[in-house]
Amino acid sequence: MADTTPRATSNRSTTPGSSTFKDHIASNWAERDRPLPEPREQAAFAAGRRARLSELHTGRTIVVPAGQAKVRSNDCDYPFRPHSTFAHLTGWGTDTVVGSVLVLAPNGSGHDATLYFRATAGRDSEEFYANPEIGEFWVGPRPSLAEVAADLGIATADLGGLDAALADLDASVLVVRDADAEFTRALDDRFGTTVGGDTGADDTAATDDVLSRDLSELRLVKDAYEVAEMRKAVEATQHGFDDVIADFDAVLAHPRGERIVEGTFNRRARADGNTVGYDTIAAAGHHACILHWTRNDGAVQPGDLILIDAGVEVDSFYTADITRTLPVSGTFSPVQRMVYEAVLEAADAAFAIVKPGITFRQVHATAMEVIARKTAEWGFLPVSADESLLPDNQFHRRYMVHGTSHHLGLDVHDCAKARREMYLDGIVQPGMVFTIEPGLYFQQDDLTVPEEFRGIGVRIEDDILVTEDGAENLSVHIPRTPSEVEGWIARSAR
Repeated sequence: MADTTPRATSNRSTTPGSSTFKDHIASNWAERDRPLPEPREQAAFAAGRRARLSELHTGRTIVVPAGQAKVRSNDCDYPFRPHSTFAHLTGWGTDTVVGSVLVLAPNGSGHDATLYFRATAGRDSEEFYANPEIGEFWVGPRPSLAEVAADLGIATADLGGLDAALADLDASVLVVRDADAEFTRALDDRFGTTVGGDTGADDTAATDDVLSRDLSELRLVKDAYEVAEMRKAVEATQHGFDDVIADFDAVLAHPRGERIVEGTFNRRARADGNTVGYDTIAAAGHHACILHWTRNDGAVQPGDLILIDAGVEVDSFYTADITRTLPVSGTFSPVQRMVYEAVLEAADAAFAIVKPGITFRQVHATAMEVIARKTAEWGFLPVSADESLLPDNQFHRRYMVHGTSHHLGLDVHDCAKARREMYLDGIVQPGMVFTIEPGLYFQQDDLTVPEEFRGIGVRIEDDILVTEDGAENLSVHIPRTPSEVEGWIARSAR
């Protein structure tokens, strides 16, 4: 990899600094034909989201940074991903310019939106060739202000003008604080206080926390563009699972077979999308009982089940979140199948009740009724299923400590700052997208279950769209019954 140390701080730079060189490198470049683009599809949807936010915070300036690149090691950064709120309100995807800032300024009847970013520099500038962080020779050309304005349907301005634009503000300005810590700190320092705090007018005054809450709640119901992107993410994720199954011989042959699974899926995520939406879980054998097993450094043995929890994030940043538990030898053992069928029954029962008007928490409660009944039938509980379901008991939760559902979208755990009464206790509405993902996990040293169950972990996770009169399982075409799964593996082995 090329040396990307900023020239101002590097003692390794060999870039010539003479006027002769500067004149030479700035000359003899062909003119570029860069016609203005048509507005991208999501531009109109993003404008609608900004309008809804404007209605919630009349008269207050709202600042939404995209964020900065994060250092991975020394002078190497992680791939840049803008803050999800910024992506939601602008429609800018993987081509977002690092350090951009969206400002919504009140205009009396709503807000005027302006997107500030560092536009491309001329070839006569030193930045062009000598700045490894943003120079065109190093990271490629950035778009012009006019190009982005046409592309996103939003007014644009150079980032250098942001300070002047914010000069007349007071501490009532609202900012998405966790998007860019350094930027937020600079705002706080400017006013000598924490910006976006309670102005003292009343107990309901908008604060940064309220802004973050509102921004989360705006994402609870997806628009048509978002639903289409979720479908793309699920389709790409299915191809990733297909790839993994086709690679089972290599998975079984390698001492870190879980890593082969991870790498195979991640290759598909990069080919068909932006990347993975979260760290892939490839958990074979008893590792499947570790809910967030992302080390993925174990072997995959014949006869194992492997639990794969993975999702492709497409270029708009919407992600799928799918889990399938697969018998690597092609067929489930009788005990594995019994556990799998119990989890599938819980998932199907939860899906069957999804429709507008129920509360979100009912999805989890329905799945838990099945989990309690099954573990009681197998003799694993010290009481009956009905007694276990009492709030103070919950013995069945020993075998499934996580929740059944979470909202899904730009973040794998989307809308995380929404109020409890809007999320867990919220009314399910058409356009919501969430997971249904019950599981059973019998730890390898759990003495409450017979030995043949120990070390078995099963989860089945699907992505659900609420419709006007019910629900659609967006991932139902990814094999999920035991017979479908066994057939899937058999077809890939041919």
